[in-house]
Amino acid sequence: MATPEVEISKHVLLDIASTTLDGIEGASVAPATLNVGEVLRQQASARRPRALRVTREGGDVTVDVGLNVDFGLDLVALSQRAQRAVRENIELMTGLNVKAVNVTVQNVCVAKGPGA
Repeated sequence: MATPEVEISKHVLLDIASTTLDGIEGASVAPATLNVGEVLRQQASARRPRALRVTREGGDVTVDVGLNVDFGLDLVALSQRAQRAVRENIELMTGLNVKAVNVTVQNVCVAKGPGA
């Protein structure tokens, strides 16, 4: 008896990565940069795209993410924690091989004081 084929949507991979990154304290996925045409199209949409992209080639997955990180945190350690968590969750939930999780720290966020 043949094993049935299961196709995993790119949206599922994005959701796994996004949910995983939302659980990393001190970091958040940055908003995607948009060109003028995209800005005009996005005005009708309530959801702003985020700097998160998943590429799949067969059984291999590559994740590219831009993060906003809270000021004062170890950028390297936080990025490595994000990479490890995304890799583990995608591999555990899908059985796919995560070839790379590329993290770019796009912004360092400073908390505003009570008078700001």
